[in-house]
Amino acid sequence: MSTLLLAAIVGIPLAWHLALTAFAYYDAGKVGLEPPKKWAAITFCIPIFGFFIYLFERSELDYKPEEDPYRGHNFNIHPSRADDAPLRSRGDDRPDPDDADWDGTDDWEGPNDRNESNEEWGGREGDWGNRDDGDEARESR
Repeated sequence: MSTLLLAAIVGIPLAWHLALTAFAYYDAGKVGLEPPKKWAAITFCIPIFGFFIYLFERSELDYKPEEDPYRGHNFNIHPSRADDAPLRSRGDDRPDPDDADWDGTDDWEGPNDRNESNEEWGGREGDWGNRDDGDEARESR
């Protein structure tokens, strides 16, 4: 391989890498990301990605709350969906306030509130020892 081609293959990316590192060092001191040596080291040690890390951190400095369209709002709702009722999540066991039977009190009986015994293998929860999915038919064969 000729030395000119080798110099171009190695030299051009290395020059870009050093230029991005120098820019991060210079710009970090100018915009207030302290210490600038840290940002130059990150940019130098993690090629290309380090420079993007620097850019993302730098962009956080430009936040102006008075220009933020989402300030004070958790989320935006499209006007066509404003009157929809929220969907309940899978683990949501809260009572539905629109339910006519709900009076604001907790009517659920926990396992310690029941009158019957709380045996682990039987009782109202089911008989764990017996299966009802056709075991008798299999046993009679």
